Amino acid sequence: MNRIENFNELEERIVKWISDYCLHYGIKNLVVGISGGIDSSVVSTLCALTGIKTYVVGMPINQIERQESLSDAHGKWLSEKFSNVEFIKTDMSVVYDSFLQTISNDIGERFATNKLAQANTRSRIRMVTLYQVAGSVGGIVVGTGNKVEDYGVGFYTKYGDGGIDIAPIADLYKTEVWKLGEHLGVDERIITAPPTDGLWDDGRTDEDQIGTSYEMLEWVMEKGLNEDPMFLTEEQTESINLYQKFNTQNKHKMTSIPTFIL
Repeated sequence: MNRIENFNELEERIVKWISDYCLHYGIKNLVVGISGGIDSSVVSTLCALTGIKTYVVGMPINQIERQESLSDAHGKWLSEKFSNVEFIKTDMSVVYDSFLQTISNDIGERFATNKLAQANTRSRIRMVTLYQVAGSVGGIVVGTGNKVEDYGVGFYTKYGDGGIDIAPIADLYKTEVWKLGEHLGVDERIITAPPTDGLWDDGRTDEDQIGTSYEMLEWVMEKGLNEDPMFLTEEQTESINLYQKFNTQNKHKMTSIPTFIL
Protein backbone atom coordinates (compact mmCIF):
# COMPACT_ATOMS: atom_id res chain seq x y z
CA MET A 1 0.00 0.00 0.00
CA ASN A 2 1.68 3.22 -1.19
CA ARG A 3 -0.97 5.89 -0.77
CA ILE A 4 1.05 8.05 1.63
CA GLU A 5 4.29 9.71 0.61
CA ASN A 6 4.86 12.03 3.57
CA PHE A 7 4.08 10.77 7.07
CA ASN A 8 5.11 14.04 8.67
CA GLU A 9 2.41 15.77 6.62
CA LEU A 10 -0.09 13.04 7.53
CA GLU A 11 0.68 13.50 11.23
CA GLU A 12 0.14 17.25 10.94
CA ARG A 13 -3.13 16.83 9.03
CA ILE A 14 -4.66 14.40 11.53
CA VAL A 15 -3.52 16.44 14.54
CA LYS A 16 -5.04 19.56 12.98
CA TRP A 17 -8.25 17.67 12.15
CA ILE A 18 -8.67 16.59 15.79
CA SER A 19 -7.77 20.08 17.05
CA ASP A 20 -10.18 21.81 14.65
CA TYR A 21 -13.00 19.50 15.68
CA CYS A 22 -12.40 20.24 19.35
CA LEU A 23 -12.15 23.98 18.72
CA HIS A 24 -15.38 23.99 16.71
CA TYR A 25 -17.36 22.16 19.39
CA GLY A 26 -15.64 23.62 22.44
CA ILE A 27 -14.15 20.28 23.54
CA LYS A 28 -11.43 20.50 26.17
CA ASN A 29 -10.62 16.82 26.81
CA LEU A 30 -9.90 13.70 24.77
CA VAL A 31 -10.31 10.14 26.06
CA VAL A 32 -8.63 7.14 24.41
CA GLY A 33 -8.64 3.51 25.48
CA ILE A 34 -5.23 1.90 25.04
CA SER A 35 -4.71 -1.82 24.61
CA GLY A 36 -1.03 -2.17 23.81
CA GLY A 37 -1.90 -2.47 20.10
CA ILE A 38 -0.72 -0.29 17.25
CA ASP A 39 -4.05 1.41 16.48
CA SER A 40 -4.72 2.72 19.98
CA SER A 41 -1.05 3.62 20.41
CA VAL A 42 -1.05 5.73 17.25
CA VAL A 43 -4.37 7.42 18.03
CA SER A 44 -3.39 8.27 21.61
CA THR A 45 -0.09 9.72 20.38
CA LEU A 46 -1.87 11.86 17.78
CA CYS A 47 -4.25 13.10 20.48
CA ALA A 48 -1.30 13.94 22.72
CA LEU A 49 0.27 15.96 19.90
CA THR A 50 -2.77 18.27 19.78
CA GLY A 51 -1.80 19.75 23.15
CA ILE A 52 -5.37 19.12 24.34
CA LYS A 53 -5.76 17.38 27.69
CA THR A 54 -5.74 13.68 26.86
CA TYR A 55 -6.71 10.82 29.15
CA VAL A 56 -5.28 7.48 28.02
CA VAL A 57 -7.10 4.65 29.75
CA GLY A 58 -5.87 1.12 30.34
CA MET A 59 -8.74 -1.29 31.01
CA PRO A 60 -7.47 -4.85 31.48
CA ILE A 61 -10.06 -7.58 31.83
CA ASN A 62 -8.38 -10.85 32.83
CA GLN A 63 -5.72 -9.71 30.39
CA ILE A 64 -2.78 -11.67 29.05
CA GLU A 65 0.31 -10.26 30.76
CA ARG A 66 2.10 -9.28 27.55
CA GLN A 67 -0.86 -7.25 26.30
CA GLU A 68 -1.25 -5.46 29.62
CA SER A 69 2.47 -4.72 29.93
CA LEU A 70 2.57 -3.15 26.44
CA SER A 71 -0.44 -1.00 27.29
CA ASP A 72 1.20 0.10 30.54
CA ALA A 73 4.48 0.86 28.79
CA HIS A 74 2.77 3.01 26.16
CA GLY A 75 0.68 4.89 28.72
CA LYS A 76 3.77 5.58 30.83
CA TRP A 77 5.76 6.72 27.76
CA LEU A 78 3.03 9.11 26.67
CA SER A 79 2.49 10.63 30.11
CA GLU A 80 6.23 11.20 30.52
CA LYS A 81 6.65 12.67 27.04
CA PHE A 82 3.58 14.94 27.00
CA SER A 83 2.54 17.20 29.88
CA ASN A 84 -1.07 17.22 28.64
CA VAL A 85 -1.41 13.42 28.93
CA GLU A 86 -2.75 11.62 31.98
CA PHE A 87 -2.44 7.85 32.04
CA ILE A 88 -5.12 6.16 34.11
CA LYS A 89 -5.84 2.49 34.59
CA THR A 90 -8.74 0.53 35.95
CA ASP A 91 -8.89 -3.25 36.12
CA MET A 92 -12.41 -4.22 35.08
CA SER A 93 -11.95 -7.96 35.65
CA VAL A 94 -14.11 -8.03 38.80
CA VAL A 95 -16.89 -6.09 37.04
CA TYR A 96 -16.80 -8.47 34.07
CA ASP A 97 -16.71 -11.63 36.20
CA SER A 98 -19.48 -10.33 38.46
CA PHE A 99 -21.64 -9.42 35.46
CA LEU A 100 -21.38 -12.90 33.96
CA GLN A 101 -22.01 -14.53 37.34
CA THR A 102 -25.13 -12.40 37.85
CA ILE A 103 -26.42 -13.28 34.38
CA SER A 104 -25.78 -16.96 35.07
CA ASN A 105 -27.48 -16.87 38.47
CA ASP A 106 -30.50 -14.79 37.46
CA ILE A 107 -31.45 -15.95 33.96
CA GLY A 108 -29.38 -19.05 33.30
CA GLU A 109 -25.86 -20.27 32.67
CA ARG A 110 -26.49 -20.62 28.92
CA PHE A 111 -26.72 -16.82 28.68
CA ALA A 112 -23.30 -16.36 30.26
CA THR A 113 -21.09 -18.97 28.59
CA ASN A 114 -21.03 -18.12 24.88
CA LYS A 115 -17.41 -17.15 24.11
CA LEU A 116 -18.21 -14.62 21.38
CA ALA A 117 -20.81 -12.93 23.57
CA GLN A 118 -18.25 -12.81 26.39
CA ALA A 119 -15.67 -11.18 24.10
CA ASN A 120 -18.18 -8.55 23.01
CA THR A 121 -19.17 -7.92 26.62
CA ARG A 122 -15.55 -7.13 27.47
CA SER A 123 -15.50 -4.55 24.70
CA ARG A 124 -18.79 -3.01 25.83
CA ILE A 125 -17.61 -2.75 29.44
CA ARG A 126 -14.61 -0.82 28.16
CA MET A 127 -16.86 1.47 26.13
CA VAL A 128 -18.96 2.26 29.22
CA THR A 129 -15.75 2.94 31.16
CA LEU A 130 -14.46 5.38 28.54
CA TYR A 131 -17.74 7.26 28.46
CA GLN A 132 -17.77 7.42 32.26
CA VAL A 133 -14.36 9.10 32.12
CA ALA A 134 -15.36 11.33 29.21
CA GLY A 135 -18.61 12.35 30.87
CA SER A 136 -16.80 13.18 34.08
CA VAL A 137 -14.35 15.56 32.39
CA GLY A 138 -16.62 16.87 29.63
CA GLY A 139 -14.60 15.11 26.95
CA ILE A 140 -15.13 12.90 23.92
CA VAL A 141 -14.15 9.30 23.21
CA VAL A 142 -11.69 8.98 20.36
CA GLY A 143 -11.97 5.86 18.20
CA THR A 144 -9.04 3.65 17.26
CA GLY A 145 -10.40 1.61 14.33
CA ASN A 146 -8.62 1.45 10.97
CA LYS A 147 -10.11 1.28 7.46
CA VAL A 148 -10.07 -2.51 7.08
CA GLU A 149 -11.81 -3.04 10.41
CA ASP A 150 -14.28 -0.15 10.26
CA TYR A 151 -15.30 -0.22 6.60
CA GLY A 152 -14.11 -3.53 5.21
CA VAL A 153 -14.77 -6.55 7.41
CA GLY A 154 -16.54 -4.87 10.34
CA PHE A 155 -14.01 -6.28 12.81
CA TYR A 156 -15.16 -4.49 15.94
CA THR A 157 -17.86 -4.75 18.57
CA LYS A 158 -21.11 -2.91 17.95
CA TYR A 159 -21.59 -0.51 20.90
CA GLY A 160 -18.18 -1.61 22.18
CA ASP A 161 -15.06 -0.28 20.49
CA GLY A 162 -17.49 0.86 17.77
CA GLY A 163 -19.01 3.29 20.29
CA ILE A 164 -16.98 6.45 19.70
CA ASP A 165 -17.28 10.16 18.94
CA ILE A 166 -14.58 10.71 16.31
CA ALA A 167 -12.45 8.38 14.18
CA PRO A 168 -9.02 9.83 13.30
CA ILE A 169 -7.49 6.80 11.55
CA ALA A 170 -10.54 5.10 10.05
CA ASP A 171 -9.40 6.03 6.54
CA LEU A 172 -5.94 4.52 7.05
CA TYR A 173 -5.14 0.92 6.23
CA LYS A 174 -3.42 -1.18 8.89
CA THR A 175 -0.08 -1.14 7.07
CA GLU A 176 -0.31 2.66 6.96
CA VAL A 177 -1.03 2.77 10.69
CA TRP A 178 2.08 0.65 11.32
CA LYS A 179 4.19 3.08 9.28
CA LEU A 180 2.66 6.08 11.02
CA GLY A 181 3.45 4.42 14.34
CA GLU A 182 7.10 4.09 13.34
CA HIS A 183 7.12 7.77 12.36
CA LEU A 184 5.61 8.78 15.71
CA GLY A 185 8.16 6.79 17.71
CA VAL A 186 5.74 4.19 19.09
CA ASP A 187 7.44 1.35 20.99
CA GLU A 188 8.91 -1.16 18.53
CA ARG A 189 7.39 -4.03 20.53
CA ILE A 190 3.92 -2.63 19.81
CA ILE A 191 4.66 -2.17 16.12
CA THR A 192 5.91 -5.74 15.68
CA ALA A 193 3.36 -7.45 17.93
CA PRO A 194 0.75 -9.56 16.08
CA PRO A 195 -2.50 -7.52 16.01
CA THR A 196 -5.10 -8.73 18.51
CA ASP A 197 -8.32 -7.33 19.90
CA GLY A 198 -7.35 -8.62 23.35
CA LEU A 199 -10.83 -9.99 24.00
CA TRP A 200 -10.04 -13.71 24.18
CA ASP A 201 -8.44 -15.70 26.97
CA ASP A 202 -6.42 -17.77 24.49
CA GLY A 203 -4.70 -14.69 23.04
CA ARG A 204 -5.85 -15.33 19.47
CA THR A 205 -4.74 -12.74 16.93
CA ASP A 206 -6.89 -10.74 14.53
CA GLU A 207 -5.58 -12.73 11.59
CA ASP A 208 -6.37 -16.00 13.41
CA GLN A 209 -9.97 -14.85 13.66
CA ILE A 210 -10.31 -13.46 10.14
CA GLY A 211 -8.31 -16.16 8.35
CA THR A 212 -6.08 -13.94 6.23
CA SER A 213 -3.61 -11.08 6.62
CA TYR A 214 -4.32 -7.36 6.77
CA GLU A 215 -2.13 -6.94 3.70
CA MET A 216 -4.37 -9.28 1.71
CA LEU A 217 -7.55 -7.60 2.96
CA GLU A 218 -6.13 -4.25 1.89
CA TRP A 219 -5.40 -5.70 -1.54
CA VAL A 220 -9.00 -6.91 -1.76
CA MET A 221 -10.41 -3.50 -0.84
CA GLU A 222 -8.12 -1.61 -3.22
CA LYS A 223 -7.96 -3.96 -6.21
CA GLY A 224 -9.07 -7.52 -5.64
CA LEU A 225 -12.80 -7.12 -6.13
CA ASN A 226 -12.20 -5.79 -9.63
CA GLU A 227 -9.69 -8.44 -10.72
CA ASP A 228 -10.52 -11.17 -13.23
CA PRO A 229 -11.12 -14.38 -11.21
CA MET A 230 -9.38 -16.36 -13.96
CA PHE A 231 -6.01 -14.84 -13.03
CA LEU A 232 -6.18 -14.95 -9.25
CA THR A 233 -3.97 -17.08 -7.04
CA GLU A 234 -5.50 -19.45 -4.52
CA GLU A 235 -4.54 -17.06 -1.68
CA GLN A 236 -6.13 -14.11 -3.46
CA THR A 237 -9.35 -16.01 -4.12
CA GLU A 238 -9.54 -17.16 -0.50
CA SER A 239 -8.93 -13.61 0.77
CA ILE A 240 -11.69 -12.22 -1.46
CA ASN A 241 -14.09 -14.90 -0.22
CA LEU A 242 -13.23 -14.18 3.42
CA TYR A 243 -13.59 -10.43 2.89
CA GLN A 244 -17.00 -10.85 1.28
CA LYS A 245 -18.13 -13.21 4.05
CA PHE A 246 -17.20 -10.81 6.86
CA ASN A 247 -18.41 -7.75 4.95
CA THR A 248 -21.81 -9.35 4.44
CA GLN A 249 -22.31 -10.72 7.94
CA ASN A 250 -21.11 -7.48 9.57
CA LYS A 251 -22.92 -5.07 7.26
CA HIS A 252 -25.32 -4.26 10.10
CA LYS A 253 -22.43 -2.58 11.92
CA MET A 254 -21.40 -0.43 8.98
CA THR A 255 -24.79 0.92 7.88
CA SER A 256 -27.46 3.00 9.58
CA ILE A 257 -29.83 1.23 11.95
CA PRO A 258 -32.89 0.00 10.00
CA THR A 259 -35.82 2.22 10.90
CA PHE A 260 -39.49 1.81 10.08
CA ILE A 261 -40.77 5.00 8.47
CA LEU A 262 -44.40 5.91 9.11
